[in-house]
Amino acid sequence: MSVSLCWVLCRWLHFMALLTLTGASAFTVFLAPAQFRAHMSVRLSPLLKSGAIASLLTAVLLLVIQTGMMGNGWPDVSNVDVWRLVLQTRFGVAWQWQLIAGVVGVAALGLKGRGQQCLLLLSGIGQLAGLAFTGHAAMLDGALGFLQRSNHAVHLISAAFWAGGLLPVLLLMVDVRQPARNDAIHTLMRFSRYGHLAVALVLLSGVVNAWLLLGWPPGHFQLYSRLLLIKIALVGLMCGIALFNRYWLVPSFKHSGEQGQRRFIQATLAELLLAAIVLLLVSLFATLEPA
Repeated sequence: MSVSLCWVLCRWLHFMALLTLTGASAFTVFLAPAQFRAHMSVRLSPLLKSGAIASLLTAVLLLVIQTGMMGNGWPDVSNVDVWRLVLQTRFGVAWQWQLIAGVVGVAALGLKGRGQQCLLLLSGIGQLAGLAFTGHAAMLDGALGFLQRSNHAVHLISAAFWAGGLLPVLLLMVDVRQPARNDAIHTLMRFSRYGHLAVALVLLSGVVNAWLLLGWPPGHFQLYSRLLLIKIALVGLMCGIALFNRYWLVPSFKHSGEQGQRRFIQATLAELLLAAIVLLLVSLFATLEPA
């Protein structure tokens, strides 16, 4: 397998792991009511553990692959001189902090209680914010560079809250039928309330990102721009599904019962699939030139 293809696939897995970690820990730290957080921590434990471990492993692999990409392919992965050069680049310096944040997340798995959940959330947010200092997000300098990095960090963290929260939502749909029904419903409603803000921030920051990278009006319509249009269309479809879920299916639960809940779960699964495709496109963007 080529180094570039490995980079795209590993970057996709890294994004998936970070969204899972951040989205799930948001539920255990502040979305669930205080009396429901212990239950949520146990319920979401597989997501939290897999997200923390996978984010660190993929971060290590991405550094290894980047070494091969900056050298002459796979043979230079074992070249100490190339490693020294990579670690001195802007990517290398930023990625060392990425690895530290990943280690914090894995170390937090050895703790218990609210301290563990807060560290997991900070690890996820820290790694997402760290991605704003690599790749296209670090192209500009000065005031525009600060705006670009800050905006990109907001974009990633908001996307993680939205898309990363979809799996916990599916698990909570099971709890809606359990004795803790009221707490589960309360948690879902809080996710929905803050989810509106997250979606708005994703859309707004996405527009700013595109403007900073491509300008307005865009001076070309090459592969990067065409793929960006596909991404925008997919995100628009996700927004449509989210609105359909919230304002059509959820109010219908009272009279449609389990049938309405099944439709909600199916629509949420479709939203998750679209999110995975969007992340794959984002991973591919890293190998393309915006202009």
